[in-house]
Amino acid sequence: MRPGRMKRRHFVALLVGALTWPYAVDAQERGVPVIGFLSAGSPGPFQPLGDAFRAALSAQGYVEGRNVAFQYRWAEGQMARTPEMAADLVRRRVSVIVTGGIFLARAAQSVTSTIPILFIGGPDPVADGLVRSLNRPGGNLTGVALYTSELMPKRLDLLNELVPRAATIALIVNPIGFAAEREVQLIEGATRKTGQQMVVLRVGSDGDFEAAFDSGVKQRANGLLVSANPFFTSRRAQLVELAARHAIPTAYPWREYVEAGGLMSYGPSITAAYRLIGDYAGRILKGESPGNLPVQMPTKFEMTINPKAAKALGLNVSGMMLLRADAVIE
Repeated sequence: MRPGRMKRRHFVALLVGALTWPYAVDAQERGVPVIGFLSAGSPGPFQPLGDAFRAALSAQGYVEGRNVAFQYRWAEGQMARTPEMAADLVRRRVSVIVTGGIFLARAAQSVTSTIPILFIGGPDPVADGLVRSLNRPGGNLTGVALYTSELMPKRLDLLNELVPRAATIALIVNPIGFAAEREVQLIEGATRKTGQQMVVLRVGSDGDFEAAFDSGVKQRANGLLVSANPFFTSRRAQLVELAARHAIPTAYPWREYVEAGGLMSYGPSITAAYRLIGDYAGRILKGESPGNLPVQMPTKFEMTINPKAAKALGLNVSGMMLLRADAVIE
């Protein structure tokens, strides 16, 4: 990414924080609760997810600007900053902290055992050390547990259906993410069964994307799988653009990638997950304890496909595949 663009992004992130902070102070002085958001990404890409959260919160009777305020902390992909950002939200005495991903949840968990924390994480938050049990989380954390990494082999199957002659499959992971090695193992096992080669592309910051795609092309990757990492979700437009520019058919974890012009996705709804924790945030503000709110585990998975993106790649989407899709986006 060009330095000028990076500086503008950081300026926007700082500006958003500077603009929201006085309102949050005023809200606290008036006795209005403040919800703190800790995000791996940046404001623009997060907006649809934030809208889903606020809609569910509004259904619980809490409307931004009226009886609830928000504080945002944007890591802009620099995950090392998140522990201090979480600590800052604690110092601001927010009423609830909302996080996406295990890394962010742990960053918040490390700095407070009293402020309620809502997370969207992997399928086993007990093993990840976030809660004591799914039905009775116990401490100050609860949220939504999603199957994402476990669906990687299914995404590979769908990608192979679209690109039956794909000899080499690339997997893009964030080395900072907790799921990275698990996903590498899953796809190594799956490609071993199909007889395909596998290459791993590791991206931990904005500056790594171009080099990762160049590496994938040099290694003759015929298809690409993208990890369900919060940082990648916040950079979905960039990932979709790079995949199109390099003509690499790509399968994504969330529908939002396909809405941004991507080829195909398979997984649970991340937007629905934010609605669930928006509902939980309202219930917590009304006095319920996060330790008594069961971790939600959505079991519906949706396949979304973009025939226009497929055509641009010279791929044929069969009628049967279109019929199986939960959503067709052009």
